[in-house]
Amino acid sequence: MRAILAMAATALAPAATPPVANAETVATAARAAMARTGAKGLAIAVIDDGRVASVQTFGARNAAGAPLTPRTIMYGASLTKTVFAWLVMQLVEEGRVDLDKPIATMLAKPLPEYGNSDRYGNWGDLSGDPRWRTITPRMVLTHSTGFANFADDEPDGKLRIRFDPGARYSYSGEGVMLLQFGLEQGLGLDVQAELERRLFAPLGMNDTSLIWRPAFAADLADGWKADGSVEPHDERSKVRAAGSMDTTIADLAKFAAALVRGYGLKRRAAMTAPLLPIRTASRFPNFQPDTAKPIPGLAAGLGVIAFNGPQGPGFYKGGHNDSTGNTMVCIERGRRCVLILANDVRAEAAFPGLVRTVLGDTGVPYAWEYPQLTATAAQPRS
Repeated sequence: MRAILAMAATALAPAATPPVANAETVATAARAAMARTGAKGLAIAVIDDGRVASVQTFGARNAAGAPLTPRTIMYGASLTKTVFAWLVMQLVEEGRVDLDKPIATMLAKPLPEYGNSDRYGNWGDLSGDPRWRTITPRMVLTHSTGFANFADDEPDGKLRIRFDPGARYSYSGEGVMLLQFGLEQGLGLDVQAELERRLFAPLGMNDTSLIWRPAFAADLADGWKADGSVEPHDERSKVRAAGSMDTTIADLAKFAAALVRGYGLKRRAAMTAPLLPIRTASRFPNFQPDTAKPIPGLAAGLGVIAFNGPQGPGFYKGGHNDSTGNTMVCIERGRRCVLILANDVRAEAAFPGLVRTVLGDTGVPYAWEYPQLTATAAQPRS
């Protein structure tokens, strides 16, 4: 009996932790990936034991052929959401935010009375649905508000709540904007200033901001779309926690390393633990019917997706627009991560292979994250 129990324990144990790939191996894989996909620019950072092990860049930052460097300003896209979630978790630990207390309680007046705003959201559209009163920070960060990704994704461009908040997962940048609204309008905080004080300055992330800086123009990445056309870098004039961050691979590697080792948080595991089971066949489109059962080992954390794979638990977050593809994957055991920023959306097709090259078999659910790699459906914003 003891022998049988020992065999069962061995079968259930995570696989041995492979070493992270060295810089030469990463470079070889990156160049092969670019040749295979046609991607023009790629940046990869590797984190081992919570420390940056290597940072490398490949290809061009613009159509003129200027080289992509570790200090080239790139679009963080939805990795902004993870940085914002880290800030929210600091505020939770300080007792200034309660994850399960409605955002409405932060505000001086009912949410719909704030009307619609290009910066924050179309809150006036919610006047006929009282369920806005129940939305909490936890629902925002687990993408269970019931909102579309953005209001303009709705057929009539009007924000609405499609299901009871908290009931299920459906990705929403609009929800993140609601929480930013609560922090700034309700608590009087400046999200950019708080991140600068608490995170960017202490970590030496000197080239990272959620709002455009003119100095960024000196070494700036444009992007390439799926059809090979070039898209100029957007000079974002508003702080948007859903995705306005400009950064560099060198800077964001510092954040990934800090996050996996728990920098600034007493209970970082509360952010990256599996909290809300995911039952949809893929991340997009929004409002898919639930599958019969939750997807094994896959759940929403706070600002990340938690998964359980061959090496044990981990978490990841992606970022995407028409000319950007980003991914950050971390494995808890060994505090190991890979961060990939691409100023060419075509590079996304290579992400599963690149992650495997760096970290080994992780179990990241790329079929759920990137169904567009095998389908012709349009890729939504994230």
